[in-house]
Amino acid sequence: MTVIQRGTTGYPDALEALRQPPEQIHALGGLSLLEGAPARHVAIVGTRDASHYGIRVAAELAEAFAECGVVVVSGMARGIDAAAHRAALEAGGGTIAVLGTGPDVPYPASHRALHGEIVRRGLVMSEFEPGTPAFPGCFPRRNRIIAGLAGLTVVVEAPYKSGAINTATHALELGRHLAAVPGPIDAPRSAGCNLLLRDGAQVLTTVDDALALLGVARKGRLDVPELGYEEGRVWEALADGPSSPEGLAYRLGLSLRQVVENGGRLELRGLVYTNSAGELVRRRLSTSVSDVRPAGGSVCGGETTPQMDADRSAGATISAAQAEVK
Repeated sequence: MTVIQRGTTGYPDALEALRQPPEQIHALGGLSLLEGAPARHVAIVGTRDASHYGIRVAAELAEAFAECGVVVVSGMARGIDAAAHRAALEAGGGTIAVLGTGPDVPYPASHRALHGEIVRRGLVMSEFEPGTPAFPGCFPRRNRIIAGLAGLTVVVEAPYKSGAINTATHALELGRHLAAVPGPIDAPRSAGCNLLLRDGAQVLTTVDDALALLGVARKGRLDVPELGYEEGRVWEALADGPSSPEGLAYRLGLSLRQVVENGGRLELRGLVYTNSAGELVRRRLSTSVSDVRPAGGSVCGGETTPQMDADRSAGATISAAQAEVK
């Protein structure tokens, strides 16, 4: 356990911009991850009650930022937070978990294993003394530190009243970049994101939109050989998220044997993998434009990277009264 007092060596300059900087930081893990904040740090936050889509987007964002050397900051809560931490670690990058409890008190308790992994490979920090349990008001205090460390805050999914919106409010007060992932207009878990976008937050339509806001970009290209017709159909279907072979067979009108064979060929090429649930998962290509072309078909997911106007986020106005304990 390391304690860093405000005003001493090692205390992040980024936190001095807060209206009430923490007087001390209690930390477990790699303190070097605090270096470069806020320019090389991104906060990825969202609801505990995340959809499969939200989890996937949070993971893809965190993986891409981690591969670009950007430190992923979040609050270790269920849902979006945990997905961001795990993806950053799996990509071999750095991640910081800011807790509303003492740094040695995993919250929720079910994330004890994740807490231990972040301590070993990242950094867990808190302004509260070791052993401090959760208490009323602890999470909004945690949220300001998350926003303080990050040059960009990304809200993936969040209802109107949530800790993620509270974090976004702090980011706006600091004059930092704020972005949100749009969601269905009738989905409560996306209502907060859509409100942020209405009021001027940067809309994210691709992972590269987010990377551009911190001035980073994915490196290199992956040259993928042309796919056969059935391989291409399986590849395209997996763009919607992980799926069991049985589910793919039903959706595509193929036999289970056809799906297994074509999925196996895609896996041998490194384009998909099988997760612990036995589902096929499409790997994210390390390029903004996919070169995967089903025979005789069009480019799959061939978006170009737009240059974003990051200054739009400064015009967002979200009432702090909408934010509550996460």
